[in-house]
Amino acid sequence: MVAVLLMTLASAVPSTAAGQAAPSGGLQRAFTNAAAEYRVPPQVLLGVSYLQSRWDGHGGAPSVTGGYGPMHLTDAATALAEAPHHSHGTEDPRGDTARVLRAGAGHPLERRAALPARLRTLERAAHLSGIPAERLRADPAANIRGGAALLADAQRELGRSPGGGAADWYGAVARFSGADDTATATAYADDVFDVIRTGRSRTTDGGQRVSLRAEEGLRPDRSAVARLGLRTADRTPTECPVTVACEWIPAPYEEFGEGDYGNHDRGDRPASQSVEYIVIHDTEATWDTTLRLVQDPEYVSWHYSLRSSDGHVAQHLRLRDVGWHAGNWFVNAKSIGLEHEGFLADPDAWYTEAMYRSSARLVRYLALRYGVPLDRQHIIGHDNVPGTLPSTIPGMHTDPGPFWDWAHYFTLLGRPFVATAGPGAAAVTIRPDYDGHRPVYTGCAGAGGRCAPHGSGAVRLRTAPDASAPLVKDAGLHPGGGDSTMGVNDTGARASTGQRFAVAERRGDWTAVWYLGRKAWFHNPRTRPVAVGTRAVLVTPRAGLPEVPVYGRAYPEASAYPPGVPVQAVTPLPYRLLAGQRYVTAGSTPGEYYRATAFDAAQHTVVRGEERYHEIQFGHRVAFVKATDVRVASR
Repeated sequence: MVAVLLMTLASAVPSTAAGQAAPSGGLQRAFTNAAAEYRVPPQVLLGVSYLQSRWDGHGGAPSVTGGYGPMHLTDAATALAEAPHHSHGTEDPRGDTARVLRAGAGHPLERRAALPARLRTLERAAHLSGIPAERLRADPAANIRGGAALLADAQRELGRSPGGGAADWYGAVARFSGADDTATATAYADDVFDVIRTGRSRTTDGGQRVSLRAEEGLRPDRSAVARLGLRTADRTPTECPVTVACEWIPAPYEEFGEGDYGNHDRGDRPASQSVEYIVIHDTEATWDTTLRLVQDPEYVSWHYSLRSSDGHVAQHLRLRDVGWHAGNWFVNAKSIGLEHEGFLADPDAWYTEAMYRSSARLVRYLALRYGVPLDRQHIIGHDNVPGTLPSTIPGMHTDPGPFWDWAHYFTLLGRPFVATAGPGAAAVTIRPDYDGHRPVYTGCAGAGGRCAPHGSGAVRLRTAPDASAPLVKDAGLHPGGGDSTMGVNDTGARASTGQRFAVAERRGDWTAVWYLGRKAWFHNPRTRPVAVGTRAVLVTPRAGLPEVPVYGRAYPEASAYPPGVPVQAVTPLPYRLLAGQRYVTAGSTPGEYYRATAFDAAQHTVVRGEERYHEIQFGHRVAFVKATDVRVASR
């Protein structure tokens, strides 16, 4: 299968005529030297490394699957999390008080003594290269040599001597992926060779310029893949684009008796309800454990899982069905959930390029299929899903967190965040330079301790245009007047890449936006802006209303419910949208409630009212206001 890229990558080198810059940086030389030492074509070594890490070293910090350095050499033995993702905190992943999950729906994750080979490649690289493991983790040049040793060894295993042209290394690249099925291994190798054909050039997180010259006519020899002995994954009845390797691993729909069942709800989407959101999660569990949990009828569910090392996709639910994943029943009923493998206890981990690309292809396919807009009020993180009630806000999850690269992700989606209005626009899109923007975070390794410096797409918000001013408070996240913090999981004073906000004021190098019912300031110098002007539809309270309530779900009015379906309370969150304030809306939606509390799907009911809501970007999370409470202020 040829994995055809559907997305334009801003970092691509357009043609061979552009040539290969020959920077004197040590990292470029490290690739050249390692390629010569192990007789690996340099373009193959560069292509594999780009797909693993985009040539970044991440300061020796591990990825979400325990991978280190530019070659993503894995050493996950001591990096396992102690509990699966949906057992953290107090969030009910179903997010519906009409049916509470079983008390046992959350299983401790046992530590595993043995890990699959794909999570132990650093150990193998150390054996082949003679380089100590400590150096392979911390020294980018040594890490590159270790990766070259692995590629050369894979070539020998296929009965071929190292050396020769890049076209002869397709099988070795497929082996390097660690995939256990043919479709995933070939999709990975196709991506690497696409990088080689189109070329790349970028400045790494270490400040070094690395380039790979495009070889447009390169046609790899794929015959060696047949000798890898890989299995054939079952694609039926998956709902995946042909551009990703995908298999069907179904989640169970099982009745326990006395009206209890798990681990999802049968539905008939989009006939019954539209799909409006795609929710990005990380798993905080190994791939094997993730699959085991989603196949547990007493656990919870999501639609797709994506493997970090190679981007492999497993589908668990039919898209017409409703998963229990987001902690908000209104969002669950109208969303598709994607879990991305990641199981490090420390949340300052990084995600692989292979997973980003596979995820972006899948999301683009889903968005086209269901008409989901490719923007940050519809393609949302779990950390952007609102709490349903005041009491649920503090327990809402915070993944994928401030280190998910939304700018790169949306570039892969073909919708990069660019200015669509001038510098004096009424609204802005948050868009810091991910690699260079490194705000301080705490709590990655123990309470209060600083996280390792790391690129971030999140901007911190303050009460005044001063770097020493207090952070904006979040009355829902910190009830009782508690302060927002620099904690990596504290979203109370954070704006994320791609989110759009109405401008409240500008003062020198500082910009204020309306956020959680007040002005929130961030440093936005013209020489290095972290936000750009954008066109947007804004809403504000109707004339005569000093304030309007804000909601975490858009449920119908009481008169819309038929006999036998209990009315669901429309409970305001502990925030207010005040007169004179404006917020970006992604459009209006009718109030809806999906009544699904019985195993027999024939007893499920969609209640749709006359009341309409505007979804707004209110804080770090989205929220809803009644259309009757607001008016469209500007465009």
